[in-house]
Order: sequence, then C-alpha cells, then structure tokens
Amino acid sequence: MKKKTSFHDVATFFILLVLILVILYSGLQILESSVLLTEEEPAETVKTKTVTRNGVAYFPRQDVTVLMVLGIDQFGPVESSHYYRNSGSADSVMLIVCDETNKTYTVLYLNRDTMVTMDVLGVRGEYAGTAYGQLALAHTYGTGLEDSNLNVRSTLMNFIHGMTIDYYVAMNMDALPVLNDAVGGVTVTVKDDFSEVNPSITMGELTLRGDQVIDFVRTRKDVGDQKNVTRMARQREYVDGFLRQLMNQEQENLEFALGLYEEVAPYIVTDCSAETLSGMLDRYADFTLAEVVTPEGESAVVDGHYEFYVDEEKLDELIIRLFYAPKK
Repeated sequence: MKKKTSFHDVATFFILLVLILVILYSGLQILESSVLLTEEEPAETVKTKTVTRNGVAYFPRQDVTVLMVLGIDQFGPVESSHYYRNSGSADSVMLIVCDETNKTYTVLYLNRDTMVTMDVLGVRGEYAGTAYGQLALAHTYGTGLEDSNLNVRSTLMNFIHGMTIDYYVAMNMDALPVLNDAVGGVTVTVKDDFSEVNPSITMGELTLRGDQVIDFVRTRKDVGDQKNVTRMARQREYVDGFLRQLMNQEQENLEFALGLYEEVAPYIVTDCSAETLSGMLDRYADFTLAEVVTPEGESAVVDGHYEFYVDEEKLDELIIRLFYAPKK
C-alpha cells in the first residue's frame, strides 16, 4: 500500500523545491531598469503544434509539467498594492521542468534582465497595451498578488514559444533571513570584500546571520568584480550550506520543516493548494536533477540599465530539447 503523504512531507518538499532552488538564486540589479510602452494588441500565446527543424518533425511532449518559481524583490509579508502597479520585480525567475517519462527535472534559470514583450495592466487590471523591457518588470504590473504572477507566466509562455506553465510559486526575499536563522545560520567562505556593503561580512569562514544573508547572496555592486557569475557562485555555495543545515535540523526534529513552512507562508503567493503540493510530492519525490540551464545571449548596459538579449537560435534549440519529441 502506498504511504499517504503527510503535511509534514509537503512542507519539506515545498521548502526544498522552492525556498532553496529559487530564493537563493535571486538577483539584485545594480542599475535602474527601464521599460518601453507600446500600443500593440495583446501578444497571443503561440499555440503548441508540430514544428520542423532541419527536416525533422517534432511534436509537443505531453509528459512534462512546468512549475514557475519567482523570487520577488520585496520585503515583508506579501500584501496587495491596491493599485495596478507594485514595486516588486521578479529578480529570480526559474522554470522547473519535470520529465515524467525519464523521472528527471531540469531547472531553467532565466536572466532577470532578459528583454521581452509583456502585457501592461491598466487601472482596473485590464489590458492596456504592451511593454518591452526586462523580464523582471512583468511582475510590477498588477497588485503584486495573483494578477502580477499570471502576467509573468503569460510573458514566459510567450518567451518559450507557447509551452504551458502549469503552476507558479512566488516568494518575497525578506523570508530569507527567517529561513537562514531558523536553521542556525549557514557557514560560507567569504572570498570578496564586502566592507562597503556590510562591514560585518568579513573575509574568510563566516556563519551568516540575519540580514547578512541578503547582502551575501544578492549584492554585486561594490563587491569583487561585480559580475553576476561571481554572485551566482556565492549563491550556489549558500544553497549547499543551507541544505546541509536543513537536513541536520530535520534529523533532530521531524516537525522542523512544518514549523519553518508556517513561518514563511505569509511571504508566499502560489496557485498550488496543499492537495496539489501533496500530489506533486507523490509524483516527483523520486525524480533526479538532470541539469540547470540558462539561455545563452549577450548582456549590455543601455542608457544606464542592464539588458540581456537572448540568442534566439540557441533558445529555440533549448525549447525543442526540453518540450518537444521527434515524430516517429
């Protein structure tokens, strides 16, 4: 008989899948973002259909489930802006693509500065045109709740050529110190000089506490070479350390994950019910990580803000590989 999934298991799964994979890859832009408004009609989602590449016909796979995970550059518990705009950009954007045939999942990690076309929401939340700007800004249209997340989802679905995104989870960054301190802090090796950002982050081995973790995983301005790749290396180190601490706490207290989940729940917006999460755990608990991939492209600083232009040919190849199968 199959073991029934407990809420404790769901909480653990949620923390591992979302709080670790997502938040800790968060980014904070150095320069101010920009967006260009247009008067175009809403961009229609490209229908999933058979496509041909190099003489080979491919059809959309029906055995993949996609979860969109966002880290929102907003502090405090989630609350509505009560307006058609909000200040929370999606500084961390990931798609977790679950392959049910091969029992693997791929993390598609997207650059928050990727230039895309997105819908603009008017004063009543209705369509008011389109904008061309950084992907992160799609979340700023709407109240910061469901409408903002659905706007990011529709933007991403167009970006990945109409492939379906089944679920979303978004979390405010202010939950990170809560998670960090709950596991007793995370020890890292600080290789860059943070003195201009946070003098308490000293070089060498250091156990991060409180707001130190935000500065360590998010800051790139005035730290080291200021490159995103360097920041990502710090974030990966932190993820590994956090996971070890979480597992240690779980071994000592089986209810630890449940308590931690309850602490961070106010910082989360999702369309996943407890039943949905339970079902996902049952289906994907035995899946293994296949790869973490990032679309290739070129970065530029234009008029004082960062922009990333994806290589469309490489993106197409990636989409075909993840979401399509050759016809037999």
